[in-house]
Amino acid sequence: MRRRVLTALVLAVVGMPAILLGGVFLFVVLGAFLVGAAWEYVRMFRASGSRPQMVLVVGGVALVLICRTFFPITALPLFAGLLLASLAYHALAYERGRDAAAIDFGLTVAGVSYLGWIGAYLLDLRNLPDGSWWFMLVLPAIWLADSGAYSIGVAYGRHKMAPRLSPAKSWEGYAAGIVTAGIAGAFFAWAYSSFGGLSGQITPIQGAVLGLMLGALTPAGDFAESMFKRQSGLKDSSNVFPGHGGFFDRIDSWLWGGVIGFYFLTWFIL
Repeated sequence: MRRRVLTALVLAVVGMPAILLGGVFLFVVLGAFLVGAAWEYVRMFRASGSRPQMVLVVGGVALVLICRTFFPITALPLFAGLLLASLAYHALAYERGRDAAAIDFGLTVAGVSYLGWIGAYLLDLRNLPDGSWWFMLVLPAIWLADSGAYSIGVAYGRHKMAPRLSPAKSWEGYAAGIVTAGIAGAFFAWAYSSFGGLSGQITPIQGAVLGLMLGALTPAGDFAESMFKRQSGLKDSSNVFPGHGGFFDRIDSWLWGGVIGFYFLTWFIL
């Protein structure tokens, strides 16, 4: 527990200034997490005998993040090129004797798409007008949902939610996470709109709806990573952060939260 708390404090010391400052600072911090998660993703599947291409996944994620953030007009052509390059690489691998090359191709493309294209929505969220406030509405709602789900799940969880994917998670904890996220969303919307930098841009009801959506849907990101780890026979994506696992373990729910938060805000609020 001591290592876990110390690691969380170190991450907060680095992460909070990055969120507040945004720009290149946040790009470097979030980019490091997403590229690190890409490395872990390849490592996990290689542990199960698959061979997603490391350079294409890790380098592809980095390039997608760079283009989506700084050169958005080039992002789609780059993404298309990465898919074609992946297909060409794995077709050649098949010719050289790799019988499971088609599966490897799917894993390479999935890694670039999920961690690169989907991950970039976290940067898009922060780059919205008043983005630091929106970012600090979405992410804390997810963090508090996780805490609420864990606390209630440990104390009262009786009905397993997904025994194969995540045996410790219960429907009771899941429900508590949704409620906690809804309350958090309403509170942060009220606080930021009344006393912060959002000045009436979002109502507590809208914040509650966003929080409920985050609480209900972001656990799927955790389940997705659990699926990768179960198939690979690994407990954590890596041991980069003592007591917290790896990069992927830290951002699995954020990936879903970035997309949900970005589109909710751009469609219904901004």
